[in-house]
Amino acid sequence: MSKEFAISVKNVSKNFKLPHEKADSVKALFVNPFNKDRKKYETQHALRNISFDIPKGEFFGIVGRNGSGKSTLLKIIAGIYKPNEGSVTINGRLVPFIELGVGFNPELTGRENVYLNGALMGFSEKEIDLKYKAIVEFSELERFMDQKLKNYSSGMQVRLAFSVATILADSEVLLIDEVLAVGDADFQRKCFEYFKMLKKNHKTVIFVSHDMNAIREYCDRAVLIEDSRVIFEGTSDQIAKEYTRLFLPDVYDAQQQSELKASNKGRWGLGGATIDSIKFKKKVLTPDDATLEITVKVTAKKDYPDGLVYGVTLKNQQGEGLAGTNSRIIRQETKDFIAKGEKATLTWTMPNIFNEGKYIVEPAVSDPNSMDVITWWDDAGEFQVINEEKTPYKIAPKINLSINKS
Repeated sequence: MSKEFAISVKNVSKNFKLPHEKADSVKALFVNPFNKDRKKYETQHALRNISFDIPKGEFFGIVGRNGSGKSTLLKIIAGIYKPNEGSVTINGRLVPFIELGVGFNPELTGRENVYLNGALMGFSEKEIDLKYKAIVEFSELERFMDQKLKNYSSGMQVRLAFSVATILADSEVLLIDEVLAVGDADFQRKCFEYFKMLKKNHKTVIFVSHDMNAIREYCDRAVLIEDSRVIFEGTSDQIAKEYTRLFLPDVYDAQQQSELKASNKGRWGLGGATIDSIKFKKKVLTPDDATLEITVKVTAKKDYPDGLVYGVTLKNQQGEGLAGTNSRIIRQETKDFIAKGEKATLTWTMPNIFNEGKYIVEPAVSDPNSMDVITWWDDAGEFQVINEEKTPYKIAPKINLSINKS
């Protein structure tokens, strides 16, 4: 492995044997000592032919559903498990943040557990003495350090364990496995600040998480594991999208629509036609202007044997829909054949009953058979109304009053 790489994983496979029958007691062994089924087992393929290299200073993510094999892979990299096939090479000192709190004794105090855990990590008592104050300050558990660990809440135990690992972790490579699943919002924020510090200091980090937002924010690259294999490798954004597409399809579809709108500057839909322009006869209306007139130009990008349905929506600045219609509702739908490349000019007119303010127009084109949106242009155009007789209501039609005395 090149010295430029911190970790190299080559063709790693890991299997576990799952027995189908076991003796639950000494009696069971004597009652049927020659039971052949007792030697039967099923082979679970936890990992299959996993390979990737991680350059020094990279924040690398491992994602996948529960049971996909990602935690097994992390334990192989940490040296807890040995692979059945393949190899893992590490260039530098490695500290695993896996199963925080393993080795803690519930009958000992928080202070005693700090020294116990530090000793298990290979630090001397003097080294822990030098860092004890920083560990306590990071955990924010000063008042509880002389209480027994069994009286801590689960969140407090994680805070202490993460603080010990964080302050004592003087290493080039760190393995982090879902350590933020427990703990309050403030502590999670502190953990994320720690991650930012790791990135700033160019530490090599392998991060296992189900949180795609965290993967996007912190990881440079990642792999997606499914059914014990790496099925995708790429940037953190690519991995997050692929994970969402495979396992959260509803969320993925919503994200795609949102991205499509953003990339098209508010234009979205199935495609097949474009809204080329929108113009107003007058962009500033006064009470003397009886009507609002809007001109929209559309181009078909393919043949439409049954024509198209054209629509328009008006909103106020708060995003509230005030009015809207389409060519089918107002019985202006022709059903005439529209050829690819054919252009249409639409002129919408409506009475000026608007109160004073600014208004937004959104044109749309739909399929006449399914009524699916072919193209919609959010916030396409804006016009203003000046009305000295403004009221607190959304519309202000011309209202006459006749008073008769008797």
